[in-house]
Amino acid sequence: MRIWKQDTDLARLNGWSQNTLMEALGIRISAVGDDWLQGTMPVDRRTHQPYGLLHGGASVALAETLGSTAAMLTLDADKERAVGLDINANHMRGVLSGNVVGTARPFHLGRSTQVWEIRIEDEAGKLVCISRLTMAVVPAGAVGAR
Repeated sequence: MRIWKQDTDLARLNGWSQNTLMEALGIRISAVGDDWLQGTMPVDRRTHQPYGLLHGGASVALAETLGSTAAMLTLDADKERAVGLDINANHMRGVLSGNVVGTARPFHLGRSTQVWEIRIEDEAGKLVCISRLTMAVVPAGAVGAR
């Protein structure tokens, strides 16, 4: 069942990242299904930690980007916004280069909160990071416009 209340055009979604952290890290929304959102991020100098591995904070930035974008798409933007309450992440394996792919799927889509699971995998499909993001649903006037 399709959960989106907004247009899921990839050019539109990626346009939201212009001049933001997402653009600086190379995060791109790459695919949208009926109840999932997927994005990619390069593993390179922008996302490495000092030992040359993917930085855990970059994985969290990808997870929050995917989960919060997905959360916003389930809402009527004229009436509501989604803002982050909590995120956690477990890092399973290191990645030296290439790209990682994250997929956000909902656990709970409530009136006042949403909970999303974001799985980040390497190019071989191996789990790199698993994250859970909790979002608050607030009136549109409570936060900035898109």
